Amino acid sequence: MRALANPVVLRAAVVLFCASFAFLLGLIFIRLLRKSIAEEADISSDSAPPSEALPLYVYNTVIQQLKQQKHELQVQSQAEQNRARTTETLSQAVLSNLSSGVLVFGMSGLVKTSNPAAKEILGFASTTGMSAEDIFRGAVVSNPAASGVFPDGTGDEALDEIRLADEVDIVLHEGGDRRKVEAEYETPAGLKRFLSVTVSPVPAADGSLLGVACLINDVSELEHIRRQQAQRGEISAEMALRLRTSLTTISSYAQELAAAAGDPAEARQLAADIAHEAADLDRSLGGFLTQRRAGVAAGGSVD
Repeated sequence: MRALANPVVLRAAVVLFCASFAFLLGLIFIRLLRKSIAEEADISSDSAPPSEALPLYVYNTVIQQLKQQKHELQVQSQAEQNRARTTETLSQAVLSNLSSGVLVFGMSGLVKTSNPAAKEILGFASTTGMSAEDIFRGAVVSNPAASGVFPDGTGDEALDEIRLADEVDIVLHEGGDRRKVEAEYETPAGLKRFLSVTVSPVPAADGSLLGVACLINDVSELEHIRRQQAQRGEISAEMALRLRTSLTTISSYAQELAAAAGDPAEARQLAADIAHEAADLDRSLGGFLTQRRAGVAAGGSVD
């Protein structure tokens, strides 16, 4: 207490206290400042990756984008495949139910696709991989004018013999247009058929040629009817000529009979000739009419 009563000691004690308080305040301020700086550094490190971690961050982002694009492409590819399968299934269903035969030749000249009707009409169990020469085997076109092929390029002279396989080769290798022809055909089993064949090019989207398609129809019955009609026309023409000849003969005999009225023997002979010619004409007409009736009863065919 005596020491505190000394003014010098008291002043020193006050100065020490103030200095200690100031030091304590400075220490507290420094600690608060360091804490604030540390918090700001943490916020900065959270908001942006450090420079050494940036490539990995970008790499992960790109990987995620690529995965998303891959997924979208897979979905799109699957949809395209589904559409392609649907289209192929529909095409196969249409081809399988067509009554007309369809052959598709590739650029190699070999059959790539055929339908059941084509195999049935042509008489093959399978046509895949066969050439037009192997299938049609020398069948000759019966209407070469329809194919547009003429000797010497004139079209006015006799037409050359054209094979059905040549029609396919012309369209396939020379880029010809659509051609419709008819030909007599014999199956491997020896059955005779008459075919109507339409040979058409198969173009790609860019205009290039992918192959040749043949649409085949069996028109044997129609050809039979056509030939029978032609035969009936020939028979009718022949019968008309015979009628005209017989009528001319009878008319001549009648004129001679009128002129020979004074000669009974000659008149009897001419009358007998007229009767004979009339009987022969009656037999011809009777046979012709019998054939026509039989043809109508049999469905229009004449033997």
